[in-house]
Amino acid sequence: MTARPDASKASAGRAGSVLKWALGLALPLILALSWEIAVARGLAQGRLIPPPSRIAAALWQLAASGDLWMHVEATLIRVGLGFAFGAGAGILVGTATATLPWLRWLVDPTLQALRAVPSLAWVPLFILWFGILETPKVALIAVGVFFPVYVGVSGAIASVDRKLVEVGRIFRLSQTALARRILLPAVLPATLTSLRTGLGLGFLFVVAAELMGASEGLGYLLVDGQQFGKPDQILAAIICFAVVGKLADTLLVALTTPLVRWQDTARETL
Repeated sequence: MTARPDASKASAGRAGSVLKWALGLALPLILALSWEIAVARGLAQGRLIPPPSRIAAALWQLAASGDLWMHVEATLIRVGLGFAFGAGAGILVGTATATLPWLRWLVDPTLQALRAVPSLAWVPLFILWFGILETPKVALIAVGVFFPVYVGVSGAIASVDRKLVEVGRIFRLSQTALARRILLPAVLPATLTSLRTGLGLGFLFVVAAELMGASEGLGYLLVDGQQFGKPDQILAAIICFAVVGKLADTLLVALTTPLVRWQDTARETL
C-alpha cells in the first residue's frame, strides 16, 4: 500500500533534478546558439570571439589528439593537492586561533594582512624558493585555498551561540562530547561553505600557478592560445575550466551533503 506514494515521490524527485539541470543549461545554450546565428548571418565577425562551432572543433581536436585529457589531468592533480594542503591547514589554524585567544591576537593580524596580497605577487618568491617544478604550483594553490577556509572556520567557531555551549555544560557534557554534539554541528555548515569557496579559488590560483614554467595544464592552454593568437583555444580552455570546476564543486557538495542532512533550512521550501 505504501509503495505507490514512495514511487511517485521518487519519480517527482528525479523529475525535479532533471528540471534543475535543464534550467541550469538553458542560459549558456541560448547564448551560444544566439552567437552562432549572429556570426553565421554576418551580424558579427567572430574573429575575437569565435562561434561555438569553432570552439567545439578546437575542443574536438584537442580531445582527439589526447592533449585535452593530459591538460585536464595536470590541472586537476595540482588543484587537488593544493586544495588538500590548503584546506587542511586552514581548518587547523582557524580552529586554533578561534579557540585560543592569545594565539588569535598573535597570528590573526598577520594572516589578515597576507590575505590581501595578490596571487601573482607570490609567484616570483615561490619560484625563488622552490624552482619551477610542481612544488611552487601546488604551494600557490594551497595559499589561495587556505585563506577562505581559515576565515570561514575561525569565524564559524567564534560565532557559535554562547547559549548552546551553556546548555551543554548544564547537561554536564565532557569537552569531547561538547565538541562532537554542539560545536561541530554548529560550525559544520559554514565550514563546508568555506571549503566550496576555497575550491573555487583553487581553480582561480591554478592559472597563476601554471604561469610558472608549466608545459601542461588548462592554464598553459590559455597562455599558449594567447601567444599564438588562437581565441578558439582560449575559449575552449575557459569552457574546460568552467566544466571541470563545476563538476569538482558538485562532487564536493555530494560528498559533504550527508554531513548536514540534519539541517532544517528554508531553502527546500523556496
